[in-house]
Amino acid sequence: MSVRTRFAPSPTGYLHIGGVRTALYSWLHARRQGGRFVLRIEDTDLERSTPEATAAILEGMAWLGLDWDEGPFYQTQRMDRYREVLAQMLAAGTAYYCYCSREEVDAMREEQRTRGEKPRYDGRCRTRSTAREGVAPVIRFRSPDTGETVVEDLIHGRVSFQNSELDDLIIARSDGTPTYNFCVVVDDWDMGITHVIRGDDHLNNTPRQMQILQALGANLPVYAHVPMILGPDKQKLSKRHGAVSVLEYREQGFLPDALLNFLIRLGWSHGDEEIFSREQMIEFFQINTVNKAASAFNPEKLLWINAQHMQRLSPEGLAQHLRPYLDAQGITEASLAQGPDLSAVVALLQERAKTLVEMAEAARIFYLAPVTGEVKDVEKHLHGQGALLESLLQHLEALPVWTAAAIHSAIQELAVSHAEGKMGKIAQPLRVAVAGRAVSPPIDGTLALLGKAETLARIRHARSWLAAV
Repeated sequence: MSVRTRFAPSPTGYLHIGGVRTALYSWLHARRQGGRFVLRIEDTDLERSTPEATAAILEGMAWLGLDWDEGPFYQTQRMDRYREVLAQMLAAGTAYYCYCSREEVDAMREEQRTRGEKPRYDGRCRTRSTAREGVAPVIRFRSPDTGETVVEDLIHGRVSFQNSELDDLIIARSDGTPTYNFCVVVDDWDMGITHVIRGDDHLNNTPRQMQILQALGANLPVYAHVPMILGPDKQKLSKRHGAVSVLEYREQGFLPDALLNFLIRLGWSHGDEEIFSREQMIEFFQINTVNKAASAFNPEKLLWINAQHMQRLSPEGLAQHLRPYLDAQGITEASLAQGPDLSAVVALLQERAKTLVEMAEAARIFYLAPVTGEVKDVEKHLHGQGALLESLLQHLEALPVWTAAAIHSAIQELAVSHAEGKMGKIAQPLRVAVAGRAVSPPIDGTLALLGKAETLARIRHARSWLAAV
């Protein structure tokens, strides 16, 4: 039987990293087994579900490259099917109308608490043969009274639930709308889902869903409940820890494969390896080797993994990822056309940047000349250096070839004659003159990419600016 997994988010908010990891594990299991990955939007919460959240989920999945084979399916478009199955269950006696009011159920549970019992619906409407005038009934599932329901979970192992502690679940509200646990069961049944991979906060729902599937005569899927992700302080992950929309990671300059690499390592490992390509993730991942303990989110580790992925891409490939971030720096297509080749700039910056945003900021100096430098860097490195800039102009202008090696030699020669051999005393004023700040990639490589004419023009501008202040 072909493996079929699903990811079924609710569009009541953004797609966060916990959901992405669940989607990733489901996607990887399907891809490793040559199966199918289904995307389902569970949008029956009409008050909280929004089109914007749905669009953000689809955009996030597309950005991450977690492509689905079927769907997206929407629960709100399947209401006729849910009503059909409800009618079948009522006819078969596996479900029944319950006319108890909320007040009656609350009183029932309070009496049970008083007696020291676990509060649960006592099934008093199971044998009711007539309707109750003026009361719109709910529909309850007739759950087994005795025995146990066992979840053979791929991550948590054997988890047993006593049926006596599971009361008759409401599967349709008094207005006729089906409930979450019922819709999920019908969807998984109709879509032939063989493996349900989801967060372990759903583990307590599983025995009820299994019982409904059994009552329908359906095959049970295999379950794997993934542990939660905690913040660095071991508390529940929140926005301050990084529980933000996955699209915010795109805005912050993370590569999709790096984010997936980071998430797969939160609870899973393959020896001591840390960095995985997408192909390696598919090859190595096994859902039954996921750790059942919660994992902690580590922002510094995410940055490191992103930097590793940036360094392993070809300059040409990384340049394609970088282009959308250049607009924010004011680098237009016209600027790119007039400046050095972007792939060459990327190759120079590749070992230094941790995110695409950092790289775009660093690339700015190659396409936009600084109007003035950063104040603290100008005061520290450039003030009073008019004579040095004049010497730099003479040395650099005299170079017969404009290469990084030739530039390095010229700066080194000037350092011997003007700065007791200390390259920094030449390089730092030069950086501020051409880049507007004291931090840049290696200065010889920077000037080589800027080109001779642009470099000399920027030094002349800095000299003139110094003379005027």
